[in-house]
Amino acid sequence: MRAGPRWSFLASRRAVILNLMLVTQGVGYYAFSQKEETPLLAPLKMLPQQLGNWLAAEDVELDAETERILHPDDYLLRHYQTRGGEESASLFVAYFRSQRTGHAPHTPQNCLPGHGWTPNERGEIEIAVPDGSTIQVNRFLVAKNEERSVVLYWYQTPTRVVADEYRARLQLLLDSIRYGRSDTALVRVVVPVLGDERAATQAAVTMAAQAHTAIRRHVPMI
Repeated sequence: MRAGPRWSFLASRRAVILNLMLVTQGVGYYAFSQKEETPLLAPLKMLPQQLGNWLAAEDVELDAETERILHPDDYLLRHYQTRGGEESASLFVAYFRSQRTGHAPHTPQNCLPGHGWTPNERGEIEIAVPDGSTIQVNRFLVAKNEERSVVLYWYQTPTRVVADEYRARLQLLLDSIRYGRSDTALVRVVVPVLGDERAATQAAVTMAAQAHTAIRRHVPMI
C-alpha cells in the first residue's frame, strides 16, 4: 500500500527533527571536548554606579535558595534611580563562565510567574545602543495584584545579544567550537509602571541601552 501525502509529510518532518537532534548532539560533543579560554573578569559589582542618567541606589543580595537554584558564577542585582528620583529601575545580571558545568541561565518566563507575576503582554523589541548598533530583546508587561512592571531581558554571549534562549544555547555551542568560550550573561531590566505604560517602556529601554554598553565593556566580546 502506498503512503499518503500526510504520512509522507510526517515522516519527512520526523527525519528532519531526528537529523537536527543528531547534528546538535554532534556539535555539543565536539564543543565540550575543546579547551575553553574564558577570560578572568572583575566582579559584576564593579559595573558603573552611573549609567547615563541612572544613578545606583542600592545593591541587593539574592536569598540563599534563589542563589542555590540559579548558581551563577557572579551576579549583580542593583536598583537605580534617575537624578531627580522620578523613575526607578532594577538591573539584574547573572554571569555563567561555562555551559559545561550544567548551570545555565534560567529564563525569566519561568521565574516571574513563580514569584507571583503574571505576563499580560510579551514580544520582542529593537533597542538602539550608544555605539550606533541595535539589539533585539524580550519585552514583557507583567502584573501582580495592582502592580505592573515592564520587563526587558536578553542573553549576552561573547559574540552577540540574543533574545531567544534556544538560539542563545546554540550560539554558545558554536562559540565554544570557534572561540573556546561558552560564557554568557542573562541581563534583565525591570521598571515599574507608575502611570503611562509607554513611559515605563521608554525608561526601561534607556536603562537597557546603557546596561548593554557597560556589560559589553565588562565581559569582553569577540
